[in-house]
Amino acid sequence: MANRVHRVTMFKLPKADDREKLMEQYKMVDSTSRKDGKPYILSLAVGPAEDDPRSQGFTLVCETQFASLADMKYYDDECAAHQKLKAAAKDLTIDGIMTVYFTPALTGGADP
Repeated sequence: MANRVHRVTMFKLPKADDREKLMEQYKMVDSTSRKDGKPYILSLAVGPAEDDPRSQGFTLVCETQFASLADMKYYDDECAAHQKLKAAAKDLTIDGIMTVYFTPALTGGADP
């Protein structure tokens, strides 16, 4: 897991219906994303942010993991499933998006 690229995208979606619609789009990404005919997203987790002041208004979070930066760039620029998600998101009320990604310099915990 240390060599994986971890990507976290957070959305400010004030409407519960829009959060559900975006989660449905991520289900589609999970089931249809392919690179060279094979699944390439190593891990995908999506869910509502907990209601907490530290969330700073972000209401939905997606964490994906990729084997390489090239795979993540493919996801951004070429993946048909992700392009469909981005097109569908244009019809939603989104007050903000933040994406960060990193390759871990340290992993630990009870289940690294």
